[in-house]
Amino acid sequence: MEFIDLRRQYALYRDDIDGAISKVLEHGKFIMGPEIHQLEQTLAAYVGVKHCVSVSSGTDSLQIALMALGIGPGDEVITVPFTWISSAEVIELVGATPIFVDIDIDTYNIDVEQLEKAITRRTKAIIPVSLFGQMPDYEKINNIASKYGIAVIEDGAQSFGSTQYGKKSCGVTLISSTSFFPAKPLGCYGDGGAIFTSDDSLAAKCRAIRTHGGEVRHHHPYLGMNGRLDTLQAGILLAKFKHFQSEVDARMCLGAYYTQLLKDVCITPKIQTGNTHVYAQYTIRVEQRQELIDYLKTKNIPTAIYYPKCLHEQPVFKHLGYQYGDFPWAEKASQEVLSLPMHPWLTQADQQLVVDTIKESLSVIC
Repeated sequence: MEFIDLRRQYALYRDDIDGAISKVLEHGKFIMGPEIHQLEQTLAAYVGVKHCVSVSSGTDSLQIALMALGIGPGDEVITVPFTWISSAEVIELVGATPIFVDIDIDTYNIDVEQLEKAITRRTKAIIPVSLFGQMPDYEKINNIASKYGIAVIEDGAQSFGSTQYGKKSCGVTLISSTSFFPAKPLGCYGDGGAIFTSDDSLAAKCRAIRTHGGEVRHHHPYLGMNGRLDTLQAGILLAKFKHFQSEVDARMCLGAYYTQLLKDVCITPKIQTGNTHVYAQYTIRVEQRQELIDYLKTKNIPTAIYYPKCLHEQPVFKHLGYQYGDFPWAEKASQEVLSLPMHPWLTQADQQLVVDTIKESLSVIC
């Protein structure tokens, strides 16, 4: 059983993907070729914003967004400690300071009720993470941010394709970010990412920053980076995007079926009111996690932990002064979460096998 079955995806879309790659190889415009513009137009329309700026990775998309907002030394940016390191490392890479807020244990997203207490006169942005495949309460987040004149940057690396009251992830904040890492809901065959905004000025600045600080060759009004998406990856994403909504629909059905089977066995994902969930990871919680992992491994059922250690526990952030115990819900999640096989071609028989094996394991452990 595959945890994420990219080989099956390629076999199904082989003609589309191979055709897209061949087209790029034939025209030879490997950097900023026509597929880049086509992808950006396609994804902006899908999300429902004016601009999509494709970039070299999800991490770079966050950093470029911060740079475009002018965030740097002396500034603070609020995010969560239960996420991949990119969400916080980009804050320090631009010279600002990460400020952590605990998560809501039911959704694993930022606890909005604690957000306002973390805001100071130095706070310039909030990076809420749409973890595992659903969005936090952006109406409340945006209202708080507006009250203090703070920018909101959605980290939608795991939630692309999900919605909140009908609005797409990456389309509900001033500026947002996603990742096209191969394992994401919409993935390429390498690193890739995108920035979304309806702000013309921000979009132009992001485009400049991704190409060494200028949109016109040999003219650099900003400090930038080499943050472009390869044309080949854009072509692959366009080929895959034809099938994306059907994959999203399949993920939602599979997630609901897992929950139906597991709701009386362990702690299953809770979907926030108004949300849809794309289950970038289908994540349960169990106190006997390592024993369950070991048992599933004997039955050749793969699992993964997202994430075994919170960011405030990482040595690189020790200087921030946080202690273990400061974020109890994030810490609890890091000790108990376990992600199960999840991809659009998982069968109900596969899911039943996973669930039956979990039940077997827990009956032995308990």
